[in-house]
Amino acid sequence: MLSANLISKSFGDQVLFDNASFTIGPRDRIALIGPNGSGKTTLFNMLAGRATPDSGELSLRKGTTIGFLEQEISPSSGRPLLEHVLHGATRVSGLAHRIQLLQEELGRPDNDSMDGLLRQLGELQHQFEAAGGYDLEHEAKIVLGGLGFSETDLSRPVSEFSGGWLMRAELAKLLLLNPDMLLLDEPTNHLDLESCIWFENYLSSYQGAVLVISHDRAFLNRVVSKIFALEQQSLLLHNGNYDNYVTTRQRDIEVLEATADRQERKIQQEMRFIERFRAKNTKATQVQSRIKKLEKMERVSVPRASARIHFSFPAPPRSGEEVIRLAHIRKAYGSHVVYQDLNLTLRRGDRVALVGHNGAGKTTLLRILAGVLPFERGERVLGLNVRPAYYAQYQLELLNPAHTVMEELRNVAVDQSETELRTILGGFLFRGNDVYKRVEVLSGGEKSRLALAKMLTQRTNLLLMDEPTNHLDIPSREILTDALNSYAGTLCFITHDRTLIREIASKIIEVREGHPVVYEGDYDSYVQLRGSPGEAVPASGGKATSQAGKSKAPRDTDRDRKRRDGELRNWFYRKRAPLEQRIAEIEVQIPQCESELHEANLLLANPAHYSDATLVMQTVERKKHLEDRVESLTTEWERLFHQLEDARSHFEQERERVIVADS
Repeated sequence: MLSANLISKSFGDQVLFDNASFTIGPRDRIALIGPNGSGKTTLFNMLAGRATPDSGELSLRKGTTIGFLEQEISPSSGRPLLEHVLHGATRVSGLAHRIQLLQEELGRPDNDSMDGLLRQLGELQHQFEAAGGYDLEHEAKIVLGGLGFSETDLSRPVSEFSGGWLMRAELAKLLLLNPDMLLLDEPTNHLDLESCIWFENYLSSYQGAVLVISHDRAFLNRVVSKIFALEQQSLLLHNGNYDNYVTTRQRDIEVLEATADRQERKIQQEMRFIERFRAKNTKATQVQSRIKKLEKMERVSVPRASARIHFSFPAPPRSGEEVIRLAHIRKAYGSHVVYQDLNLTLRRGDRVALVGHNGAGKTTLLRILAGVLPFERGERVLGLNVRPAYYAQYQLELLNPAHTVMEELRNVAVDQSETELRTILGGFLFRGNDVYKRVEVLSGGEKSRLALAKMLTQRTNLLLMDEPTNHLDIPSREILTDALNSYAGTLCFITHDRTLIREIASKIIEVREGHPVVYEGDYDSYVQLRGSPGEAVPASGGKATSQAGKSKAPRDTDRDRKRRDGELRNWFYRKRAPLEQRIAEIEVQIPQCESELHEANLLLANPAHYSDATLVMQTVERKKHLEDRVESLTTEWERLFHQLEDARSHFEQERERVIVADS
């Protein structure tokens, strides 16, 4: 459907990608990933025909339609939502308009070309039916409902909706257009968990190709089957989902590192020979030969991996067992009552994720917990020695534009040394002279990381966070995960990043029609427990409680899950044990062979050794045998390592399938 042949793109001295080639098939599901600024959006613009490569060729099959969802959307019209979305299906709406004109023409009493008009009308109605025109409104309502819009929203003017809902409306319009290729730039940024899951399922049955830029790792794992990775001015192609790409890429990097280490040892060995015999006339030919060999050698380049820096945050003071309690809270916005009789308690050590559809009241609840939103009735009681901190997107605006990154952090960490501050900032990807950049020149992601660093260095023991992953790319989200895992206080947060919820939360609170339903356990347990929307169906791994009562988990489901999990673990152990044993043996043998090879090289480098021709031949043969042995062992190690990682990846994928099947 689309092919790229040796395309390149640069901006000034910055090369985004060079000589990239790829093809996109009619049903491909592709993620375009890479660091911020690597050229992802530029490549999307090129695929959409809005930009051209500096060199190379892009070929698009004739008649192929492309739909592009951008992060920035233009101001909306005053049309009702449903009409606005239907209007986006331009072919169908154009046919409908022409049918209407013909019907008006046929209604004229003085019309003398009735037969011709009727034939045209029949043809247009046939095209309209073939294009799905008669089902279009029904399909539009399904899409809008899946994206979180209510029935009453359909008649509201689009101009009344906020930015996040406008983005959903544009996504609905694009899906209804049904292009051959969808280009989606951060499509899940404004979707709640339920809408995101619906969207994933919708894309699984979409008949066209889908290319997506996203930092939502769970979304990528469920949707895509190919990865296009922009890395070090190259486009790397990989078959598999995101986790599989990370595993494979890490394995490839480890192999490259091992190869680079061996190459470096070889280079050093050759350099020692060159330096030792450079001045000897008898060795001049060999020296020159080795110099030329080194000059022609293609050096192995190891990509720079994102560092995972670990550090300790200041230990917060110990709070009481009951950290915060909300009792009989009533909160309304005008006539709209969000909470009528809200009761909720967070305890020391809780790591709570608030979930629920947009508009359910998650942010309202978090702001009440933070003490920044007044309410009409009830009480908010902080526990003994509780020091809360609240993170929301507006806090980015509170950063002083004139300050440097270091000055902003020093304002809240006055008792820490510059070395300690640099260590913290390094953990949030501010390295070297980056700490002296002024806030006014930082990107949205950099400001988010700085605001998070400021919050996590304060000695607070109750952390309340609203969408902390906004503006953060995948490496930054992994750093945030590390930081929150090391946080010793009580945590309550809202995010649509399911990977963060899965890795951090130990309790899930679903806000449902003004009532918080508490699920004791992690996110996977919540998925199992929840069952269908609107009903908490218990399963293994946790319990759900609400004002209506408690539920117990049926033992059969738990027993079946444990049996399947045990079978998978046993299979993985049987597969892993002999591989790990042989890898360990090889890792002992390779250094031994290399040590003997080094001794042989030393002998051959010693002129006195050449007095005995037989001994020299034996040493040469021994050297050749050792070189072959090292190469053979290294090849075997790489093969076994790949087998072990493939087994591990298969094990993890099967365990994920067990969890999804149980849910």
